[in-house]
Amino acid sequence: MPQLQRLHLDHAPALLEFERRNRAYFAASIPDRGEDYFAHFDARHAALLAEQAAGVCHFHVLMDEGGEVLGRVNLVDVADGSAELGYRIAEHAAGRGLATAGVREVCALAAAEYGLTGLRASTTLDNAASRAVLARTGFTPCGETELSGRPGLRFERSLAGEAGRRHP
Repeated sequence: MPQLQRLHLDHAPALLEFERRNRAYFAASIPDRGEDYFAHFDARHAALLAEQAAGVCHFHVLMDEGGEVLGRVNLVDVADGSAELGYRIAEHAAGRGLATAGVREVCALAAAEYGLTGLRASTTLDNAASRAVLARTGFTPCGETELSGRPGLRFERSLAGEAGRRHP
């Protein structure tokens, strides 16, 4: 069973491979990271770890037993007890409930470990799988948005009552 781990320096090679291998798959539903991301991956990874150390973001990877990154579940723009949730799952691992499990676990961590009281998320209207993950994990639609020129929905979730509770 994949394990959610807080991002650390040693994840860099596996994370880069995950992003490269799934680049086209991700770009079909979310904006592509661009060549600069891959060309300067080590510097970007170090910057993410610095943001995490400052408490501005909380980054996580879903790792299989062999050390392969199967997904990411991140909390960014932490401020005033709230953060923005983002996640992505490898193409070959999609449809197995990993996004739902990872989001549930990060919601519990957000409340119990990071002291957050609410989360936000957004997805495009045509991303039915992402909307389903958000619905299964307690997020409710709260408005419309536009993501890279595509219509989308904004979601929110209260973390009241989550502190001290972990989801496997």
